[in-house]
Formats: sequence, C-alpha cells, structure tokens
Amino acid sequence: MSHPNVNTLWAETLVTELVAGGVEAVCVSPGSRSTPLTVACAEHSDLRVFSHLDERSSAFFALGRAKRTGRPTPLVCTSGTAAANFHPAVIEAGQSGVPMLLLTADRPPELADSGANQTIDQEQLYGDAVRWYRDMPEPEAEPRKLRMLRTTAARALSNATGADPGPVHLNCRFRKPLEPTAVPDDHPEGVPADWADGDRLAAEGRDGPFVTTAQGAGELDGADLSRVVSAVDAADRGLVVAGPADGGLAPDALTRLADATGFPVLADPLSDVRFGPHVEELPVAGGYDAYLGTEAVADWPDPDVVLRFGASPTSKPLRQYLQGVDCRQFVVDHSGGWTEATFTASDLLVADPDGTATAVAERVAEPIGSAWTDRFRHAERTHWDTVGDALGGDYWEGGVLADVTRLAPDPATLFVSNSMPVRDLDRFGEPRAADLNVLGNRGASGIDGITSTALGAGSATDDPLVLVTGDLAYYHDMNGLLALSRCGVDATIVLVDNDGGGIFHMLPIEDHDTFEAQFRTPHGLDFEPTGALYGLDFRHVEGREAFVEAFQRSVGSEGSQVLSVAFDAADSHARRDALRRRVADSL
Repeated sequence: MSHPNVNTLWAETLVTELVAGGVEAVCVSPGSRSTPLTVACAEHSDLRVFSHLDERSSAFFALGRAKRTGRPTPLVCTSGTAAANFHPAVIEAGQSGVPMLLLTADRPPELADSGANQTIDQEQLYGDAVRWYRDMPEPEAEPRKLRMLRTTAARALSNATGADPGPVHLNCRFRKPLEPTAVPDDHPEGVPADWADGDRLAAEGRDGPFVTTAQGAGELDGADLSRVVSAVDAADRGLVVAGPADGGLAPDALTRLADATGFPVLADPLSDVRFGPHVEELPVAGGYDAYLGTEAVADWPDPDVVLRFGASPTSKPLRQYLQGVDCRQFVVDHSGGWTEATFTASDLLVADPDGTATAVAERVAEPIGSAWTDRFRHAERTHWDTVGDALGGDYWEGGVLADVTRLAPDPATLFVSNSMPVRDLDRFGEPRAADLNVLGNRGASGIDGITSTALGAGSATDDPLVLVTGDLAYYHDMNGLLALSRCGVDATIVLVDNDGGGIFHMLPIEDHDTFEAQFRTPHGLDFEPTGALYGLDFRHVEGREAFVEAFQRSVGSEGSQVLSVAFDAADSHARRDALRRRVADSL
C-alpha cells in the first residue's frame, strides 16, 4: 500500500472507509481545494460518482437519493462559497430527517481570517441544522490519526442514519500539493511496512468497516404501551393520522393497526400509505382536505383518541380539525422531536412507528363499530365523485394532480413541488392500489432545489420518475436539469405554469394593491428554450385530453420530456373553492 503524499493517503482512507460503511455513490462538484477527495472518489471502483457543476443542485440531488434509499450520498466541494451553496439542502435534510454527509474542503488553519483567496470561516457553517460536526485535523501519516479518521467515518455515517437521521458535516483541511504528486519527505513509499504490527491496521483497515455500529429501534415499555392500548380500547371513535414521513409508518404496520382498531386512516400523500395495495381493504382517506372544517361535518362527534405518525399534515383543514377536537392525541416520533405545531397533542411517544403500531394492534381488544368509519367512507366517496365530475369540465390545476396520480405507472416515483402542487396532490390525489413512492420537500417547504431533489430520487431506482412542479420552482432550479444528461436520469416533468406565485391567491394580501407586483410576481417567461438547452423534449399542452395523451406517452417512453400546462391561478383557486362547496353541499 503506497501513496504519493499524505493528502492522497488521507483522502483515500476516508473514502475507502465510507464505502466499507455502505456508501455506494457520491456527488462531487469541481474545485481545487477538494482535489484529494475528488480523485479518491473518482478512482474508487465501488463508488458511483455524480458530477455536478452547481453545488446547490448537487446537494439537493444527494437529498433526493437519500430520500429514496435511506442512506446518505456524500457531497464533496471546494472551499469558500461552494460550501455555502449546500446550505439550503442541509436545512431541508435537517428539518425532514434525511441522511446527508457533507465533505467540505478547507484551507489550512493559518489562512483563516487572513484575507487569503477563497477562504471563509467554515467551522460550524451550517449551525444547528446538522446532527454532528467535526473540524478535521490536517492530514498526517501517523497511526493514531489514521485510526481516528476511520473511526470518524463510521461515526459520521452512524450519526447521519441514526435514531434522529440528518446531515453530518466533516470540514476537511488540506494544504498543497493537492494533486497526487510525489512528495518524498511527506509520505515515504513504504510507511505501512515501517510501522509496528499493531499500527498497520491504521493504514490497511479491517475487512469491512473499521467500526461497526448498530442502531436499536426504540420500543415502549409495558406501562407506556398499556396506557396507549387502554385509551384505544376505551374509544368508540378513533383516528389514525399519517403525516409526511421519510421512512415513516410502513404499509404492513398500518394494515395491522387499522384492522385491529377499525379506525379510519387519514393519509397524507407523502406518508407512504396513501398509495399501495393495502388501500383496497383499509379505510384510507385522502379527501379530508375538502370536507373537514366545513358546515357539513360540524355536527360530527369528536374522536375519542387520535394516533399520529409522521410530520405535521400538509392539509391546513386537517391541522385545524385536530386542533379543535377534544380528545387524547398520541404523537409517535422515533427521534423525540416535536412535529405538532398546534400544540394540542397530549402524549409524545418516543418510539419506532412500525413497532408501536404493531404492538398496539396485537393488544387491542376489538375494533370499533362501523358507524364512525362509515361517516368517513361516505364523505370520501362524495368527495371523489365530485372530483370526477369536475374533471369532465374545464381543466384546472387540481385536475392535473388528479390525473397524474391516477395514470402514473405502477410502480413509479412521484415527486411533487411545494406551494400549490403538493396541496393539490393532497386534495385531489385519490388513494390507489399502486406502488407509488410519493416524495416532496416538506421539511422547510421551500421551492428551491425541487428539480434536483426529484432527479436525485430518480437516480436511485429504475422505476419511472414523474416530477410535478410549478413555474417558479422550475425557474429556481433550472441548473438542476443538467443532471438529466450528466447523471443519466430520465423523467417526465409536468410543469404547471400559472405565471407566478399562485399560492398567494390563498392569502388576504390578494385584496391589496401590492399583490400583483410584489407577491404574485408574474414573470412572463416561456420555458420552451430549456428544451434545446438541456436536451429535453419540451411540449406545451392545452386541455385535459391533450395532457392525458401526452402524459401517458411520456411515462411509457425513454428520455425526458417536459409537459407544460398553462393555467390562470385565480381561476384555479376559484375552482378549488367551488369544488369544496360542492362537496359540503353534497354531504
């Protein structure tokens, strides 16, 4: 084992240890100070390297892969503002509990606060958004330091994927030479051979990870579990609420819980349980956004108990409904965080969601009567019949999401942007017995990096990828489209173009003079030139019939296509309101 210099030894040791710990891919952005890490990644035969010119897009791409795989795809960048461009994705990963590992190259310590080119303060750069941070020492061919380096790699992966998964930041300092050029006095050719037997392990590593970590799943003790079961057994009416979750409540655990309790399941579209074979048998509700909070259900009795899994629901009517009911509410969160911003929940259960659901299901006496569940079944059928009728008229934004979820291939990965697309998915994406892996960035709910996150998710699977995005989100991350060709990802991109911030029509500011110029901010852009720029098949589509035909052709073909559908935001918003009133009137 030989290396031309200590930087090469250091970088190869770190990368080799990450691969031994399960890392299969890495996202690299070009830069000088990160040369040792970049070369080590590029030359490792078991590592897939995704090259990104834009660090912000790179970080969101890595975020998307981690959402799909549950494992971090490390990020490599040079020093300076390159590392700062990772920050938006770091915030999203931290807020949504997605594994991420950042390897930022940095200058030697003596250059700090000196005015040296491309030198900024990178220590604790991402604040409390990361689960763990380490400012790495300068590379040195010394046994104890190399054992520390291997151990640090194992700790980084463990912290990124542990009970509270999220970003981990290793700030890696290198001094010149950065290239793999020989430096005789820096790292003698035969260093391992010169070391004592006990020290060779530092340079050569073990067969497998240097440190193997085991993450135990939290379980409720007998008394706490009995407390939950007693509340469920005493209930005549109950609900299971499955919020957005990366790796949340699994369908089989949900099935056991719903079968045992008879509780209706209010399933957020990003919860992993709105779609799948289980919806054929279970009372999975997806239309609650249209009827909860209306006068039609005002005389419904409150539930006696609510079991909540995942993050806070996307639906504002559902959140307000849960805030207003007078009952016991259990929030199950394996990380021990607080994902309930109405502050009305009564119990926090720090435990594994699947294990908790299964344990409760095994101990409850019998399911509740059907009358309570039938209320939700009737409301659901009324809602979906009303949506179906509405699809027969003029097309509107919500109709796009209704058709996408109905027609998406089985299986498929569906990524939906924030603002109106995810809200339309919530209200108009009918539960379906298809293997749809539905993802979104609901941690911080930004519209930056949407395209890159979707393409990262698509890179981790052979399933067809569908991205539904708004025009502002598309504009924000046009750089991310380069990953289609550079990273070998195919996608069907549905561009809902309402010329600006359509979501602001939902706010009181709509009635003020500053609305048009400062909030809706129409851009007047035609995005068709992005087709030629990024090698896409870009098509403007008008009307439902044309959209359905184009969508079905796209998801069944190779390459990437953008289907741009134009709408008037105010008209779409009026149609959403009218449909909600129709559902309430029917109920």
